[in-house]
Amino acid sequence: MKYIPRTAEKIFSKMLLSSKVVMVLGARQVGKTTLVQRTLKDKKTLFLNLDIETDKQRFLAAATLSPTEAMLSLKNPEILIIDEAQRLSETGRIIKGWYDAKVSTKMVLLGSSSLNLLDQSAESLTGRNVKLFLTPLSFREILSVQPWYSKAFTTDQLQKQFSDQIKTILLQTMVFGSYPETVTTVNKQRYLKNLVADYLLKDVLQIGLVKSPDTIKELLLLLAYQAGSVVSINELANNLNVSRKTVERHLDLLEQTFVIFKLSSFSTNPRKEIAKSSKIFFWDTGIRNALLNEFNVSSLRSDIGKLWENWVVAEFAKQNLQEGSPKNLYFWRSRAGSEIDLVTKEGEEIRAYEIKWSGKKTATRAFGEHYKIKVKVIGNSQSLLPY
Repeated sequence: MKYIPRTAEKIFSKMLLSSKVVMVLGARQVGKTTLVQRTLKDKKTLFLNLDIETDKQRFLAAATLSPTEAMLSLKNPEILIIDEAQRLSETGRIIKGWYDAKVSTKMVLLGSSSLNLLDQSAESLTGRNVKLFLTPLSFREILSVQPWYSKAFTTDQLQKQFSDQIKTILLQTMVFGSYPETVTTVNKQRYLKNLVADYLLKDVLQIGLVKSPDTIKELLLLLAYQAGSVVSINELANNLNVSRKTVERHLDLLEQTFVIFKLSSFSTNPRKEIAKSSKIFFWDTGIRNALLNEFNVSSLRSDIGKLWENWVVAEFAKQNLQEGSPKNLYFWRSRAGSEIDLVTKEGEEIRAYEIKWSGKKTATRAFGEHYKIKVKVIGNSQSLLPY
C-alpha cells in the first residue's frame, strides 16, 4: 500500500524527545503502527503486539522481573513499542514501574481506545505520558500525494488551477472516507464493509461491557441516519428498547474508541439559547456510509447536505485534535429556531460557520448580531477549508 505522509510524524518525533511515555491513540486502521515504524526505522526498536499471544506472554514474563532484568530479557531496545496496549489492563501499571525505575529504554504505547480504557484498573500513567491522537487522513494529507500538488501553492491557487480535480477527490472522500487504505485501495466498498464488520466494534465488544452486540450495531445505524442532528437519548433508548443508561454507556464507548464524537451546544444565555443538547458526528464519513450501505458518488444524492456537514465538522475536529485541542467546538441554536452549524472558541476568540453544500447563505443574523461576529459560509467550493 502506498504510504501517505502524515503531519503527525513531526509531532511524534518531537514527543520522542520528551522524558515521558509516548502514547499514540486512534481508531483501528488509521495508520498508528505504520507511522511509528516509519518514524523509528533507523532506531533499535522492539515491537510487541498484545493482540498476539506470544508477544503478550513475553511482555508479561518481563513484568515479573526487576526493571533492569526486564529490559535485559527484551534485549535492551532503544525504544519499546507496545501495540494494542489496551488489551491488558495491567499495561499501565507495568509501564509505570519501568518508567519510575528510570530504565533507559524509551516506551511507546499504541492503542485503539482512549486513555481511560487503556488502563482499566487505574490511570497509572497520569502525569507520566504525552499523547498523540491519530485520526483518519485529513483532506490536505490526501491532496498532498496528488501529482499536481505543491506546498508552494496557496489555497487560492490550488482552488483556481485544480478546481475540477479537487472536487472529484472531495466527493470520493466524502463517500468513502479517509482511512489510509480506503484512499489507496481500488475496491473501497469491500474494504469499508470489512472494516466495519471485522474491526470497528472489536475494541468495544472486547471491553466486556457490551452484553448485546446487536444493540450497539443498531445504535450505530441510528446514529448514521441522524449524523449532524441533535440527538435524543430517550428516543434512541425507546427505539432500541433499552435503558437510557445503556445508550449513554454505549455512546461513551463509541467515543472512547474513536468511532464518533459529540458537539455540545454553545450558549451564554440559556433563556434564549439551547444549552444542554448534543450533536453526534462520525470521525469518518466512509464508516457512516458503510453502515448505511450507501456508496453513491454523486452530488445529487439525497443526503448530500448532511454528509457535507459531517465531513466538514470532522475535518475541523481532526485538525483540532492534531494540534492538541486548543479550540472548543460547538453548534448553536436559539430557542427561536436560528442555528449555526459550527462554533469554535479558542480563548476569547469565537468563530462561526454555516455549512451548506450549495454555498447559499442562510439566516445567521441572530448569532452574528448577538456575538458581533461575521458568520462564514462553507460551501463545496471551499473544500480546502479555512482552518
